[in-house]
Amino acid sequence: MGFPRFKNKYRMRSFVYPQLGKGQLFKGNQIKLPQLGWMEYVKSREIPDGFKVKQVRVVRKASGYFLMLTLECNVNVPDTVASGHPRGIDLGLDKFAATSDGELVERPRFLSTLHRKLKLLQRRLKKKQKGSNNRHKLNRKIARLHQRISDTRKDWHFKLAHKLVIDAGMMFVEDIDFRVWAKGMFCKHTLDAGFGQFVEILKWVCWKRGVYFEKVSKDYTSQVCPQCDTHTGKKELKDRIHSCPACGYTTHRDVAAAQVIRNRGINALGRSVLENACGDGLTGAGDSLVKSRKSRKNGGEARLKTAS
Repeated sequence: MGFPRFKNKYRMRSFVYPQLGKGQLFKGNQIKLPQLGWMEYVKSREIPDGFKVKQVRVVRKASGYFLMLTLECNVNVPDTVASGHPRGIDLGLDKFAATSDGELVERPRFLSTLHRKLKLLQRRLKKKQKGSNNRHKLNRKIARLHQRISDTRKDWHFKLAHKLVIDAGMMFVEDIDFRVWAKGMFCKHTLDAGFGQFVEILKWVCWKRGVYFEKVSKDYTSQVCPQCDTHTGKKELKDRIHSCPACGYTTHRDVAAAQVIRNRGINALGRSVLENACGDGLTGAGDSLVKSRKSRKNGGEARLKTAS
């Protein structure tokens, strides 16, 4: 059981309406919430036809209050068919991502760019009296800065995910528990990169654009040659070039790992690697996946005009 936990007044950040009752719920830019009545909000987008609002969650963030609408629609969404150009992605700290096509993505430092300003504000917070208005205002300022960092990271993840799925029919990534990375030597850099969030966003973008997504085994991806499948031995972190002693294949270490991930994904589907190799003019290299998608259960977010 343990001791009772201290509960300050800022601990609860959201509450949910599991049932909205009967009658009219929306009227223009207003929503009727139980016990609160009609509230004005900024509508991010219209509710699609055929969807029904099941519940509403009110979330408090540093920039204001937001509404998260849970919608329901009775439709069956077919699974994405694995076809088209395969692409493997290797995630790391030296390069944020490397693709099996040879593309390297630099890792932006979201926290490092604003770390100096954040450190100064937190140093000032230490000297404020607990419970004072000045401490409360400075706390909100720090929270807005943290949200700015988080929003910048999430926006960059979405843009990168959409860029990576272009001309791809299949997407393969490593099955990694990034919570283990967050407890290691480079925990601060791992949390700043947000690998777990990026993988979830990439999975959603693949579903949205009709691209097959799958996770493969992470074991020994940097110790295997993607060309001849020879075990080349363990590499140090400073070794950034893959050079196979058996076949002589040489490329960037992360690109080689991404190609191994791609090969494992294709083999798991029961296909030949040569039939799906990228950029070499072989069968399957130019296939594209074009299919219509149906709407499914989804959630929208709108911002309330009221703020504390």
